[in-house]
Amino acid sequence: MEFNNEKKKLSRQSSSFRLRSPSLNALRLHRVFDLFDKNNDGFITVEELSQALSRLGLEADFSDLKSTVDSFIKPDKTGLRFDDFAALHKTLDESFFGGEGSCCDGSPESDLEEAFNVFDEDGDGFISAVELQKVLKKLGLPEAGEIEQVKKMIVSVDSNHDGRVDFFEFKNMMQTVVAPSS
Repeated sequence: MEFNNEKKKLSRQSSSFRLRSPSLNALRLHRVFDLFDKNNDGFITVEELSQALSRLGLEADFSDLKSTVDSFIKPDKTGLRFDDFAALHKTLDESFFGGEGSCCDGSPESDLEEAFNVFDEDGDGFISAVELQKVLKKLGLPEAGEIEQVKKMIVSVDSNHDGRVDFFEFKNMMQTVVAPSS
């Protein structure tokens, strides 16, 4: 019964990647910060944020984005430090999604489902090498360069050896990444 509910949830598609999860932990938020900080100077400028959002297919009016982000940048700084970025994330979550539990149950499971749906572009319940490569390219990651590298990434988490990643394999992989076993 629970498996059928999970399968139904997987069939709905997420139209975009949104950082609205109230349980997004500091480690994952740091990873996002590092991805957006293209020149690795410890700051995210409005330009870097705009480019990152654009690569993810989330077009934002630059002047609106600048106005919002500037209010979080400390005096004498050129961009958002991590703490500023975390505060911006929290404010956007509260402003647009009402904070915890407004649009989803906020559980780690629903967070994983949303993340999975970002990769599962065709909504078939599986992440193929081509889908993974598309998302990696949008993020500007070098791992997206060759499909053979991407296929190796799939194989590393594909426990049933069908050449693609289902939600349960994705969940197992994420649990290993977020809380590695010692």
